[in-house]
Amino acid sequence: MDRKKIEKLTAELIQAIGEDPEREGLKDTPSRVAKSFEMLYGGYQKDPKDLITLFDGEDYDQMIICKDIDFYSTCEHHLLPFFGKAYVGYLPDKKIIGISKIPRIIEIFARRLQNQERLTMQIANTINDLLKPQGVGVVIKAQHLCMLSRGVERQNAVITTSSFTNLFKTNQKTRSEFLGLI
Repeated sequence: MDRKKIEKLTAELIQAIGEDPEREGLKDTPSRVAKSFEMLYGGYQKDPKDLITLFDGEDYDQMIICKDIDFYSTCEHHLLPFFGKAYVGYLPDKKIIGISKIPRIIEIFARRLQNQERLTMQIANTINDLLKPQGVGVVIKAQHLCMLSRGVERQNAVITTSSFTNLFKTNQKTRSEFLGLI
């Protein structure tokens, strides 16, 4: 990430909206913004394949679910935050994933400019590709500041997206079990 360029552009943006970037409360803002961008968009510097830990499934063949995973992301359309909870389930096939890796996969993709639909599919497809389970289900429920603070200004609007692979997509009982458990 080019911190100096982000600082310069932030100062220009502050000036373009009619403020003085040298004002006491704003003079360090370009530096703070550049530093925050390193975290907010740190997902570009990470690859889920580098953190994956798989274990022998010991013949475990029932659904595994990690739910209520908080995440924060940035809408690529308005550069405003969206945030919510992710719910991930899978049916293992020989291997299971280290349980901390599911929230980390979510974090990697959430820390990029996103839309919720792509985020949901990236999580499902990545777990499916890396783990090779019998199926994956991902549901994301999120609130978008672009809807809450501008545009339609609906304070309680929640957007729900889902992505399913293999048995979660083709077998209604599997999908229903997952949705019932989350």
